[in-house]
Amino acid sequence: MKNNLIYLTGFMASGKSTIGPILANTVGWNFYDLDKVIEDETNKSVRSIFEEFGENYFRDIETKTLTRLSELQNHIISLGGGTVANNNNLEIIKSSGYLIYLESSPEETYKRLRFKRDRPAFLFDGDEEPTKSEFLEKINSLLDKRAKFYNQADFKINTDNCMVGKTVDKLAAIIQKEFYDKPDKR
Repeated sequence: MKNNLIYLTGFMASGKSTIGPILANTVGWNFYDLDKVIEDETNKSVRSIFEEFGENYFRDIETKTLTRLSELQNHIISLGGGTVANNNNLEIIKSSGYLIYLESSPEETYKRLRFKRDRPAFLFDGDEEPTKSEFLEKINSLLDKRAKFYNQADFKINTDNCMVGKTVDKLAAIIQKEFYDKPDKR
């Protein structure tokens, strides 16, 4: 039986870290941002972990932290964009809660990320600013690699041109239906 857990997945800037705490507050649950938990526990940013130790090291920490968080009840957990692209992580998520994919188009993702200076190093290296075309190509490439994982979500909500409040309302309705409207739930 699944715990009362909702995992939010999606590409960078899809709204996971913005929507997650608002949703948790709306339904009276707690919230964790997986990347933030890792940063707090390691005293390093995700970007610096990637740069200093590499992706494999980060993914190992990510899986251990996810395993711990998967034992919680009544939590919304925002995942990193690549968390579900690991079969072990996906199994932990699917067996312990519901996975919701916050989908955003490459064009909308570009709009949300183009001025961010703290975007992950794997998105673009170096000091030179990528062109819009290069940026969209990188986003599309990563989305293509992750699509088969994102599409295993229990629910999918498109966040393009959707106000945060409307998205939260849709997610709260899912939680109400899945956790409170079923006769076997208390």
